[in-house]
Amino acid sequence: MDAVNSIIEVQYALDTFYFLMCAALVMWMAAGFAMLESGLVRSKNTTEILTKNIALYSVASIVYMFMGYNVMYPGEGVNSFWSGVSFFLGGDNTVEDVLASDGDIYYSNLSDFMFQVVFAAAAMSIVSGAVAERMKLWSFLLFAVVMTAFIYPLQAYWSWGGGFLSELGYSDYAGSGIVHMTGAVAALAAVIVLGPRKGKYGADGKINALPGANLPLATLGTFILWMGWFGFNGGSELVVSDVSSANNVAMVFVNTNLAAAGGSVVALMFAKMLYGKADLTMALNGALAGLVAITADPLSPSPGLAVIVGGIGGIIVVLSIIGLDKLKIDDPVGAISVHGTAGIWGVLAVLLSNGEATLSAQLIGIVSIFAFVFIMSLIFWVIIKAIMGIRVSEEEEMEGLDITECGMEAYPDFQPASK
Repeated sequence: MDAVNSIIEVQYALDTFYFLMCAALVMWMAAGFAMLESGLVRSKNTTEILTKNIALYSVASIVYMFMGYNVMYPGEGVNSFWSGVSFFLGGDNTVEDVLASDGDIYYSNLSDFMFQVVFAAAAMSIVSGAVAERMKLWSFLLFAVVMTAFIYPLQAYWSWGGGFLSELGYSDYAGSGIVHMTGAVAALAAVIVLGPRKGKYGADGKINALPGANLPLATLGTFILWMGWFGFNGGSELVVSDVSSANNVAMVFVNTNLAAAGGSVVALMFAKMLYGKADLTMALNGALAGLVAITADPLSPSPGLAVIVGGIGGIIVVLSIIGLDKLKIDDPVGAISVHGTAGIWGVLAVLLSNGEATLSAQLIGIVSIFAFVFIMSLIFWVIIKAIMGIRVSEEEEMEGLDITECGMEAYPDFQPASK
């Protein structure tokens, strides 16, 4: 019996450590979002977008602790609301009272919380880029509270907490729909209420380019996100302490990497066909679209199929960015297309390799998540707009949010933020 307990404790320690390291990789994606977005906005809005990113991550961490986690995983003990609050405020973390078991799987509930909270923050980070350059900072952070306390965890419960989508057979390994589409749909609702940036669309229907200030930062952000995605998808295997799980993690890593590569190469080639030039921003968004697309099932496909799934994501994201611009839906960083359109494709792509998935379950999952998140987000955005407003004045937008919202410039040695 002592030998069995020793083996369980080693499993517990190894799987908990693996879970935490994957959580750290996903947390590092917050830096990726910050760098990507700060590179794709104009210089006069850089400080504000960075402030949003560090603030939203902090807000999400606290709010998800007190409410979001317990909405997503309702039940007894640490997962019930009041017991959860008591646990996080002062509970003990021992093998006996927080050991989570599912067959031969053992890991700390605290490591599970840490892994889940960074997913919640990632969903909210998607919203940040889409509303850049014209939204009030504090209105955005108020929505971050709603998003991470209620909207994200409730729909995630349907799939990962034992809700109706789980019972229906909806398959979404690491969250193409649950995390990425959710963030994109919340962003879509915000952009509809918010409206486009001044000067983006001309009266004659012309679409004006408002290029970002720092493409090296945007590229760095993409590579950081690419790296963090190994934790995002790899950690969703949950454990690594047996041969089968370890092999699964290796396959997940390989497929995640190849899907990103496929998305980037195909998007770059497709942009070349359309514009006659190698568009860096399309290559960056293509890589991210490939990552989003494979997230729904990075385990089942062969490596070759993973390249195809990512490559199709690369085509879809280019077409989506062009299409949304024609609809005058202004998304400065392409977040709605990367995480929303490619997220929908990812959920459907599960059917290519997972024989247990069904078209009906996948479609019901997409429609249910989209409808709930869009309606609830739209309601809260309208309420926030009525209470405190969500858009800065035209004068503040022209001067730049760095000065008007944060009182400092990101690049003071180069030029005034108002230029």
